[in-house]
Amino acid sequence: MSGLIEGLPDAVALQCLARVPFSCHPNLQLVCRSWRAALRSSELFKARNEIGASEELLCVSAFDPENLWQLYDPHKDLWMTLPILPSEIRHLAHFGVVSTGGKLFVLGGGSDAVDPLTGDHYGIFATDEVWSYDPIFQRWTQRASMLVPRAMFACCVLDGKIVVAGGFTNCRKSISKAEIYDPEKDVWIGIPDLHLTHNSACSGMVIGGKVHVLHKGLSTVQVLENSMLRWAVVDYGWLQGPMALVRGDPYVLSHGIIFKQEKEQRRRKLVASASEFQSRIGFAMIGLGDELYMIGGVIGPGRWNLDIKPLSDVDVLAVASDRPSWRQVTPMTLCHGTILGCTVLKI
Repeated sequence: MSGLIEGLPDAVALQCLARVPFSCHPNLQLVCRSWRAALRSSELFKARNEIGASEELLCVSAFDPENLWQLYDPHKDLWMTLPILPSEIRHLAHFGVVSTGGKLFVLGGGSDAVDPLTGDHYGIFATDEVWSYDPIFQRWTQRASMLVPRAMFACCVLDGKIVVAGGFTNCRKSISKAEIYDPEKDVWIGIPDLHLTHNSACSGMVIGGKVHVLHKGLSTVQVLENSMLRWAVVDYGWLQGPMALVRGDPYVLSHGIIFKQEKEQRRRKLVASASEFQSRIGFAMIGLGDELYMIGGVIGPGRWNLDIKPLSDVDVLAVASDRPSWRQVTPMTLCHGTILGCTVLKI
């Protein structure tokens, strides 16, 4: 990376490049070989962190097209497309997705592909595969496999490490197994099992520095006590429905209304109406900055409409505003329909 910018030391020049928005990197790489090498180096990621130039991008995958991910830049209102996930599993779904260390991780899941002649599923219900995508090097890498194949499981990041728990393994058997992954060492280690297993999908969130495992349709939450690495079962009486974190606070969509949910109490605050989402299913709800994003999904068949309409729409609610209001941003350019995975990537 010598001679990046004439008259400047390379360390200073690299900091200049690090300030350029990620969406502009493809054009910058056309300038010269040394810029291309610099923009595809681990030093660039470190420089962006050091000077506070990191960006938060949405990562989204939908049912169609299969195994495709798109990134959204909220400042540019721009969608970017990643290379196809190179898994041999067709229509990978029911996986876990998180980001840490500037990389996107896709874990487990199974195939949603259907044989067009017989209507049968291809039979891969749960896998132990783990993939990471490095946006700096622009490539997917297969990582160490999980200890247990699983789908529809809880997955989140705690102190830079990935925690997975519960879900279903092969033969659609619910499991209580939990494990933790160190991305730097590329190693999985088993941790104590969940206290309870349920015949329903579960999700994971880190609230107040603790992993919370939520089971669909149940009010009980299993919380990982960090110091002892053990699980506690609590009942917060939280509302049922899609939940997302904004600045560490949980928001839930229930009966067509967005509520801000108290973390460990039964109190909640009405934030905004979301009645239009009662006819929209399969969408993602996620926090980015001070806002809630509702992404994709489908409009199911209704009284006057028998068709299923896949959506690429993105609706945004500024929950931190004194008067929260909805707005629409640029729809996804390729992905549409049921959202299979969604997370925030900091790069």
